[in-house]
Amino acid sequence: MQIKNILVVCIGNICRSPMAEYFLKQQYPLLNIESAGISGLVGHQADNKAQLCMQRFDIDMQPHIARKLSAEHIKKADLILVMSHNQQKHIEQTWPFAKGKTYRLGHWQNKNVPDPYQHDQAVFDETCQLIQQCIADWKPYI
Repeated sequence: MQIKNILVVCIGNICRSPMAEYFLKQQYPLLNIESAGISGLVGHQADNKAQLCMQRFDIDMQPHIARKLSAEHIKKADLILVMSHNQQKHIEQTWPFAKGKTYRLGHWQNKNVPDPYQHDQAVFDETCQLIQQCIADWKPYI
């Protein structure tokens, strides 16, 4: 199946999912890549520490505005990337039609991506690195 629309999901949509979204946008400029949060901090910008991580890769996340996950987002997506087993379960239970297209970002490493929210910059840097590694693993499938 040709993947055209990728949705990246975390909890607040201000740390992990925007970082993954912007890395994916950089690597796949022709795809439609969006992010949302299960309990999205609607209207908030990306966390300052997440923005700092991305600046080191010359990626500007200033335009990012957090939004809450909806059925519309799920329907539109060909591939939904979440950060943990719990998020995958939640989405598949809430929207059964998401089954079969919802995977953990760390699927190929059998890893969850832990939430860096309210931790220090070093934790954000580690999370950012893990997100990059996980995205690289998806290359053969996107």
